[in-house]
Amino acid sequence: MASKKLAYIILILFCFSCKSNTEEKQSNTYSDVVSVAAMKDVMWKGELFSKIKLDTIKPKNGLYGLGPEAYLRGEIVINNGKTYVSRILTDSTMAVNEISNAEAPFFVYANVTKWSKIKLPSSVKSIKDLESFIDNNTKSQKRPFVFKLDGRISAATIHIQNLPKGTKVSSPKEAHQGQINYQLESEDVEIIGFFSTEHQGIFTHHDSFLHMHLISKDKTKMGHLDDVVFNEMSLLLPKS
Repeated sequence: MASKKLAYIILILFCFSCKSNTEEKQSNTYSDVVSVAAMKDVMWKGELFSKIKLDTIKPKNGLYGLGPEAYLRGEIVINNGKTYVSRILTDSTMAVNEISNAEAPFFVYANVTKWSKIKLPSSVKSIKDLESFIDNNTKSQKRPFVFKLDGRISAATIHIQNLPKGTKVSSPKEAHQGQINYQLESEDVEIIGFFSTEHQGIFTHHDSFLHMHLISKDKTKMGHLDDVVFNEMSLLLPKS
């Protein structure tokens, strides 16, 4: 009798363990968007210091995120668990390095391991076009969400922050001192973006529902996406 009872307990524990593992796998397929601190506190209150160490974010599987580097010394993107930081070298050159322990004054991230992929229509050429297209085609999707773009751009403008050391910030204009813009043409890229209609000033700018960072396929160029002319691109949205 005692042996039967013990076997029953072991069976229950085994089933519970299997259920927990299944639920964990399902939850990792598409996690909620997490935002840490706020863009407006950096721009208006001068809170440039680190609010998050990126190597503390778990799990890394299917992890995507973006934000500026602490003290606005560079730009950060996490692309499928790998953290890249871009910093200015000259007006025409930059350094892009994989730095797992980068830190940020605000950041947004989510985990996605399964995507729905669609071809971006030829009518979608600009960031405003993309914003409207995503908004109109994701009314039933859980928001906010992370998305990806993969393919070729005809042209793009990206920037990297490079705030002089010791600078005090109390406005967006002051926060963008030292920023350098870079022009790209006919480049194969990945773009990591976040969409929300309710987080302006938190992780999107006050006049946009999108925040996007672009990284070239060869990992030599990366920055905040300011302007773009899309060419042959695929849009990837989290699969529910």
